[in-house]
Amino acid sequence: MTARPRPLALGAGALLAALSLTGCVANAPAGSAAGATTVAVEGNGDACTVSTTSVPSGPVTFTMTNTGTDATEFELLASDGLRIVSEKENIGPGTTASLTVAVPAGDYVTACIPGLVGQGVRAPFTVTDSGTAVEPTGSDAERIDAAAAAYVGYVRDQVGQLVPATQEFLDAYTSGDDARARELYPTTRAFYERIEPVAESFGDLDPKIDFREADVEEGTEWTGWHRIEKDLWQPDAADDGGATYVPLTADERARYATQLTSDTAELHDAVTADDFTVSIDAISNGAVGLMDEVATGKITGEEEIWSHTDLWDFQANLEGARVAYEGVRDVVVEKDPDLVDDVDARLGSLETLLASYGSLESGFPSYTDLTDADKKSLSDAVNALSEPLSRLTSALVS
Repeated sequence: MTARPRPLALGAGALLAALSLTGCVANAPAGSAAGATTVAVEGNGDACTVSTTSVPSGPVTFTMTNTGTDATEFELLASDGLRIVSEKENIGPGTTASLTVAVPAGDYVTACIPGLVGQGVRAPFTVTDSGTAVEPTGSDAERIDAAAAAYVGYVRDQVGQLVPATQEFLDAYTSGDDARARELYPTTRAFYERIEPVAESFGDLDPKIDFREADVEEGTEWTGWHRIEKDLWQPDAADDGGATYVPLTADERARYATQLTSDTAELHDAVTADDFTVSIDAISNGAVGLMDEVATGKITGEEEIWSHTDLWDFQANLEGARVAYEGVRDVVVEKDPDLVDDVDARLGSLETLLASYGSLESGFPSYTDLTDADKKSLSDAVNALSEPLSRLTSALVS
């Protein structure tokens, strides 16, 4: 299977520098900060024109004019395309808004998001070294507030991309293009898997969207991704408790697709509500929760029991854990630098090990192709990371 291309990942040092900004950067509502480099941005439904793609490190003011017909937003992301360094939301048609951010040297991505959903129009952006260090500033409380706000932006961005990606997948599924639907299945789910602990906080939404067959209570209808997964990878009777699988009819496919569309839209409405917030301990606990998801579902092969695309989910969970951890890292490092060193090392080791099997961009092997030794190596690396991650929240709130 092929996955949608992503921007290349940032080197470790540059990545940490970029993400430390989530705890210290203030966005200017209008105008340019004194001494800031100015960058003009013009966006509409089809284009995102940036006046320059390279600036020196330090304060940068992006001034975006929306020439389209829908509200839009502007984002500056780390080079992996996941972590939002800073953003300006809800720029109305025919209006101009400015965003000032202090940016260290490194590789980034600019994005205009017309209609406020999807990944938008993206392009590489480079910040060269001006010789002036850009360091985190502000009190712990200010950094924590900024980190929480940045994580909310990240969650909204992921769900905003999940909505159209899910529609594309379901269009293929309901039209009978099963080959295309199978191709899109694991890469679309990645948007959900990165922020699953947040989705789980909204009552029965996660059960409706993502429950496995074995998790469904008697008398409750099984809906969501895994109901459709089973229909796309129809099992033999020997693999399904001896029962002969009956394929869904076109009407049944349409009904389950409509339900998944509705539930995904409800999730989008929930995370884009004005009162949606995420506490700092929920962010760090979310990183732990994502690794628990790997340990209890992906390593055992039970999450994607029909498609065997568990390694795609594993990768997305790991990326989500990295984002959550990096959001609070600069606060924790001052309280427990040894813990941060431990998490850094073990997280990097697990990322390297998983990368040896593939990537979301190039694809992964079926989980059934892994040997017992492969699974043990992955399990050991997950457990090694989970232990120091479990101490993250305590260090953060102490």
